[in-house]
Amino acid sequence: MAARLSEICHWDVLLLEAGTDETYLTEVPFLYPTLQTSRVDWKFRTEPSDQFCLAMEDHRCRWPRGKALGGSSTINAMLYVRGNPRDFDAWRDQGNPGWSYKDMLPYFLKLEDMRDPQYANLSYHGQGGPISVERYGYYTPLRNHLLAGIKELGLTNRYGEVNGPVQSGFAVPHGSIRNGLRCSTAKGYLRPSASRKNLHISTKTTVERILIDPIDRRAYGVQFEKDGRRYYVMVSKEVILSAGALNSPHLLMLSGIGPREQLERHGISVIQHLPGVGQNLQDHVATGAGGYTVQQPSGSGPLAYDFAEAVGVDTLRRFLFNNDGMLYGMSLCEVMGFLNTKYQDPSLDWPDIELFLASLSDLTDGGRFGKRGSGMSNKYYAQVYEEHVYQNSYMVIPMLSRPLSTGWLELASKDPQERIRIFPNYFHDPKDMMVLIEGLKFAEALANTPAMRKINATLIDYSRSPCRPDQFPNKDDFYVCLVRHYTQTIYHPCGTAKMGPVTDPMAVVDRFLRVHHIGGLRVVDASIFPVITTGNTNVPTIATGEKAADLVKAAYAADLRAHAESLRECKTLHTDYSAKAMAQG
Repeated sequence: MAARLSEICHWDVLLLEAGTDETYLTEVPFLYPTLQTSRVDWKFRTEPSDQFCLAMEDHRCRWPRGKALGGSSTINAMLYVRGNPRDFDAWRDQGNPGWSYKDMLPYFLKLEDMRDPQYANLSYHGQGGPISVERYGYYTPLRNHLLAGIKELGLTNRYGEVNGPVQSGFAVPHGSIRNGLRCSTAKGYLRPSASRKNLHISTKTTVERILIDPIDRRAYGVQFEKDGRRYYVMVSKEVILSAGALNSPHLLMLSGIGPREQLERHGISVIQHLPGVGQNLQDHVATGAGGYTVQQPSGSGPLAYDFAEAVGVDTLRRFLFNNDGMLYGMSLCEVMGFLNTKYQDPSLDWPDIELFLASLSDLTDGGRFGKRGSGMSNKYYAQVYEEHVYQNSYMVIPMLSRPLSTGWLELASKDPQERIRIFPNYFHDPKDMMVLIEGLKFAEALANTPAMRKINATLIDYSRSPCRPDQFPNKDDFYVCLVRHYTQTIYHPCGTAKMGPVTDPMAVVDRFLRVHHIGGLRVVDASIFPVITTGNTNVPTIATGEKAADLVKAAYAADLRAHAESLRECKTLHTDYSAKAMAQG
């Protein structure tokens, strides 16, 4: 948003970011799990539950969120997934004209710089956009075994990718990658525009509330804290809130916009009762319980990621001097797939489950990174993994594409420093569990293919865990136990300030992303999603930002016409965001 709006050279744009700039470590694909719980992570945790996250400390799952320029695009796994066309048509059908897939496709093309020569010239891919798209730069030998097993099951995506004419099936994923390294929105959009005189970026700046006139109900500024001091900044046009699906509703509530009962309970003056703020919380819930050990052929090296090799001097040398090696790999997803389970209409290309085939497991690193990122308790790790650490292994991580269960957010207090309370409400609808365990059944089927039997793919031993197989005559019950213990977010919270018409009592913003009944205030991030998309949410969120920038420009068409002459000489209007223009990126 900041980059696109500052293309209008007579508009002054101020970007307030609570975190810092990206670090060198955020660039490296393989190291992305180490960013969780680091200084570029907000370190959110869900509230305790007896229905999920049972293997985690205090029965609370970690919810990493990016605290840096570029937001969560700076700490995510970089997987490049647009979603399914039916997702966006569903947005339109909920009373949001202009948000169908046909409407959104131009923005997917606009943001994209497809650099894979096999796909670059296809009509449904874009070139020259801010976000570079490549395949990851390293793969383990296990990938070919996984692909062979997929082929034996007849589940290969016939287009070789999940962003083409058909989403269903398995393929080697693309990532938001430039020259092998992360291409976040900070790299793609902000670096080419950071030198503009009309774009002002303030990091380590925590917004505390939006200033809203209670009489005319119009946003006129922002209150923020920086270096221990409180500041106020006034706006002549609009405040645009892009703090993410957790912090955006939090700031709305702190500013007096939200459910009346909740605001009054914490002593916040109600400016606008909007009961949908913080509701409709959706997330892609998954499980990490589908871990399997493998045995490499005699005389060969490790098939999957090997921890000793990963932290070895040779790996670092190859990365620094040869621009290759495993640090360029995406260990958590060497192969990606979308499937229709038995609960989905087989005639529809609208998969209800996504699967990540990872060439490592929680055994691989001895609990150093994966365990810390998920928040797994020492007790559970010892029961399941400790006796077999560092074995060559892989995981099949099934993820629920479109959960029926929705959660909510609650204020802890009116203190901006206190985190919002997260109630994901996973598996409240029993069908969600039924669909997800189909993913574990797929993992078992994959392990039993000839290609995987050759390397002795074997489910991790759960005989010492709370989910001992001999306790469950019905295997589905065993899988349910595994899921309730090893519950995992795939980091895609959304929907907490949903877009919808004013006639929808739970809608927070309209189709122009303007907060209902409040002037001069928009929300532009994944919180506006009416329904979660089928697949990773980073790319749909960027496309939402691209569309929102056009909506804002259209709202001030008269202003732009009045400055038509100066705009003709406005070089920022024609900024080249592409990788070619940013060779130093």
